[in-house]
Amino acid sequence: MTESDYCKRTAVTRLAVDPADRERLLTMVGEWKRGCQIAVNSAWGQCHTRNEVQQLAYDELRERTDLGSQHAVLATHRAAEAVKRARARDEDGDPDARPEFTAPTVVYDTRTMTVFDDRTVSLTTTGERVHCDLVVPDAGYQSQYLDDDRWEPSKSTLHYRDGDFVLHLGFRTPRSDPDPPGEDATVLGVDLGVDNLAVTSTARFFPGGELDHRQREFADLRADLRTTDTRSARRTLRRAGEHADRYARDYLHEVAGGIVEEAERHGCDVIAFGELGDVHDLLPDAGEFHEWAFERLFEFVAYRAAERDVTVVQVNPEYTSQRCTACGFTHPQNRDVERTHFECLKCGNEANDDYNAAKNVAFRCIRRGPLSSRGVGATYCALSSGRVTPDGDFVPNEELAEVPKT
Repeated sequence: MTESDYCKRTAVTRLAVDPADRERLLTMVGEWKRGCQIAVNSAWGQCHTRNEVQQLAYDELRERTDLGSQHAVLATHRAAEAVKRARARDEDGDPDARPEFTAPTVVYDTRTMTVFDDRTVSLTTTGERVHCDLVVPDAGYQSQYLDDDRWEPSKSTLHYRDGDFVLHLGFRTPRSDPDPPGEDATVLGVDLGVDNLAVTSTARFFPGGELDHRQREFADLRADLRTTDTRSARRTLRRAGEHADRYARDYLHEVAGGIVEEAERHGCDVIAFGELGDVHDLLPDAGEFHEWAFERLFEFVAYRAAERDVTVVQVNPEYTSQRCTACGFTHPQNRDVERTHFECLKCGNEANDDYNAAKNVAFRCIRRGPLSSRGVGATYCALSSGRVTPDGDFVPNEELAEVPKT
């Protein structure tokens, strides 16, 4: 099974650490930061995938740090993630954008961490393992994962802040496959873009302007500090980058929640996106940052939807922005890019171009046929006023209330 086959949760717990173990953990924090930085320095400008960074930097980490073999692997993976995010923020290849590891954290996995039934945890350090109690509040939400065998510990992060060690303890459980869509399944189409990050076939708009503005703001700050090679400038740049990352992820989570909420509100069995691999061809204004943002948004929607038995798919997005949803006529000049306006040259149908594309994404999903081995597939595209087939058969919302969801 791959990571995408699991539902994941995080339980934040403070650790009760005795003085000797405290020093071991602080030493581990320092060595982890050093190892991650060595891996970043080696990979910067050379590679950014996990496998590539691991092959390039693993031996160096084993020689130059006291990290164990598995933590050396984890450090190369953490470095790869940081390099990839930095590349997404900085498309000009600015050498000053190279990540710096200063946060007092350490990543653990099931090879370097053991969680016991008595609510204690064993953690690998550069020397002996430490054994600590998990400080779990009475009736705390953490118990629902610690006491349920269906949830197994997974990758976690140790944080040191304000004199305390806090463990962001990861849990995972296998996803249950959603029931296959029925013959009358309804699809929520989603179109992705720069000005509007996402638009649904139900005419819900999620603006991308603020996200794009903050990315450009960070790029301008980076340019201003480019010639200032001081510790203060690097610290300012690093903090600004971390803040930009947090904002982007928080907003993407918010949008993902809104998309799934829209699917539930309109009784959708399927959420359809255009294939993300075509981003550069279909969106000339999109860069690596937007490619990263679209991938994260799709991931966030997928795991939320799976918990609600909603299927998430990608379909070929070719011509979805040029095709008229009313008559099917397809032409580049149907879409006025500068005005974000769609007007069919043949039938005169007018709409917002992103909204028109979202409906076409849903219709493309319907037309492509069965979504499961059972040979059943979707029939309807969800609209704000009801649902419609590609042939124009429309069921308004007042009638949908009397139609059971398949």
